[in-house]
Amino acid sequence: MDVVTKKIYITWETIENLVLDLSKQIPKDIKFIHGLSRGGLIPAVMLSHITGIPFRKSPAFCEPGEVLVVDDICDSGETLQTYKDYPTAVLHHKPHTACMEPTMYAKLHEGDEWIIYPWEREDSETIQDYKLDK
Repeated sequence: MDVVTKKIYITWETIENLVLDLSKQIPKDIKFIHGLSRGGLIPAVMLSHITGIPFRKSPAFCEPGEVLVVDDICDSGETLQTYKDYPTAVLHHKPHTACMEPTMYAKLHEGDEWIIYPWEREDSETIQDYKLDK
């Protein structure tokens, strides 16, 4: 297992700016916004408020092109890969570690640092949730 030692702590002000940047990239044909738990929920709700596009608890029962699936980061890309038929948006995209590219992203992150968002604990583990033993 790779262990990342450096962390970058993102402020709420930075989140607001990243969400605003994302809001300007949303295509006109998007009718709903869906946020992936856990990291995508807050930016998705913020996008919904900024754009007026309704938030959906699930992308089910909608045409894939109508629902924007939001997450905080595309690090490995494995989480977003599940939603490859939908337009996707993230705050940060790490192209050197991701198996896919999201439809839109607010910021490209080419470093190996672990990004800690303000809704996460400062002592967050530097490993993706899906890799943790449950």
